[in-house]
Parts: sequence; structure tokens; C-alpha cells
Amino acid sequence: MILSEKEILSYIDEVNLLLEKAYVPYSKFPVAALLIDDNGNIHKGVNVENASFGLTLCAERNAITTGITGNMKKIRLLVVTGNTPEPISPCGACRQVIKEFSDKDTVIILTNKNRKYRITSLDELLPYSFGPEDL
Repeated sequence: MILSEKEILSYIDEVNLLLEKAYVPYSKFPVAALLIDDNGNIHKGVNVENASFGLTLCAERNAITTGITGNMKKIRLLVVTGNTPEPISPCGACRQVIKEFSDKDTVIILTNKNRKYRITSLDELLPYSFGPEDL
């Protein structure tokens, strides 16, 4: 997937608008994700905290599960944002779930509220990963 600078910034602006929807009463650390699936559909997610901290749901996994509900098979584009000084990066659990629904063509954009971004790949985020092809 080849994106123009205008398209990248448009997706970044869209995902940044989601930050205010995050439910983060404990950490005050909102995260939002937007993905485009193999059918061209957009799916969104925000992090949702819980008083039992281990039950907190990450934005990336929320977007992916929403995508699965909408018949997604593969992620073509994933944009993740947070209110961080540098582009945010997914946690380890999210990287593994992203792996399940990505391939070598999946584009991942890590960004922040100030539109600073980095384009990366799953191989870069999760080197020497374990996935369905290893079973």
C-alpha cells in the first residue's frame, strides 16, 4: 500500500480525534488506533481501562477485534497514536495480535498527537516472531 503524505496526515488526523474517546480514568494515557482491512473498510479502537488493571484493553486490539467482527482477514494499514513526545509504539501483546492479521504488505504508522510519525513494518516491530505459519 503506497500512501501520499496527504493521505498519511489525513489518517493521522482521524485517529488523533479518537483519543478523546479513550476510557483512561486511571493512567490518563489515551491511545487510539485505526486500521484499514483487506476489503478497504476502516475499523477504529481506543484503549479501555479497568479498575482491575490486568483487564485493560488496548486500542490496537480493540480495532482488530472490531475488524474481525466486520469480516476482516488481513490488516492493510494500521495507524496508532498517543499523547506522547515521539510516535507511540504498540505493547508486546498488541504486536503479537497484529502479527496474526498482518503480512509482509501491512503498513504500520506510529504517530502522536503532534502528527510526528514513523512508517514501519511488523518485521521491524516484532523480529523473529511466532505466527500461524509456525504451527
